[in-house]
Amino acid sequence: MLTSSLVSASWLAAAAEGVVVLDVRAGEAGRQAYQESHLAGARWVDLETDLAVTGQEAADGGRHPLPALEDWCRRLGEWEIGPQTDVVLYDDSGGAMAAARAWWMIRAVGHDRVALLDGGFNAAVAAGLALDSAPLESAEAAALPARVDYPCPTGGWVLPIADADEVEFRRLSRDSVVVDVRSVVRYRGEKENLDPIAGHIPGAVNDPYESNLDEEGRFQPAEKLRARLEGVLREAGSDNAVVYCGSGVTACHTLLALHIAGLEGAALYVGSWSEWCRSERPRASIHSD
Repeated sequence: MLTSSLVSASWLAAAAEGVVVLDVRAGEAGRQAYQESHLAGARWVDLETDLAVTGQEAADGGRHPLPALEDWCRRLGEWEIGPQTDVVLYDDSGGAMAAARAWWMIRAVGHDRVALLDGGFNAAVAAGLALDSAPLESAEAAALPARVDYPCPTGGWVLPIADADEVEFRRLSRDSVVVDVRSVVRYRGEKENLDPIAGHIPGAVNDPYESNLDEEGRFQPAEKLRARLEGVLREAGSDNAVVYCGSGVTACHTLLALHIAGLEGAALYVGSWSEWCRSERPRASIHSD
């Protein structure tokens, strides 16, 4: 039984029987990488269509708004994930694109038996885990066993979510903290290649998600994460924090780091900068701070 939110490649090799493995390498490059080589038995998860909804205006929910809860639970069922299923996720970006987002979404329906493969695909390859190169569209890859319905929580997503109004309140409150996990240059407004306006939410502190990882792309030890993140949160504490990024994906990486560190309760601003910068709300940069 899975009891940790991080597992090693050796753990997965020993416990692969009965574990649902999801390959969450993002984008078209992730799809192609999956088709070329993936962990045997892993299903590919599409950030754009499985972990988000498409076709909405980014000004109303950001570039990666959450799917309807019922649709997400239905998808979990199609992947044969039930309440007693162990789930392991991986990508090739230290969990940031987009395994941590999938981890957060699975936990947000009340499913705690889910973990990130620490070190991702490269760690699995280095450990000699079995690989498959069957195309995504092949009958073998597409054929799923009998569908299992995943029960949707009756009260909605069970992890904290903040909308723009909540973030506006939190950024002005002395008892709260808003954390921007994007790179320093994007936070400072020196560079922005994904959204139309550069900068950050006024009052937000910057803690790039890469700080959660060591030089090998694995998560820092829990005690080291806690020491750093407590400094980022200042006196507010984790349950009064809101975490955001560009579109609510890499923010989940820091939410996972907070969880590993034992700092629970931080909210995800799903719309993140991609929504905020398209509104009339105040914006800040190195030139305006």
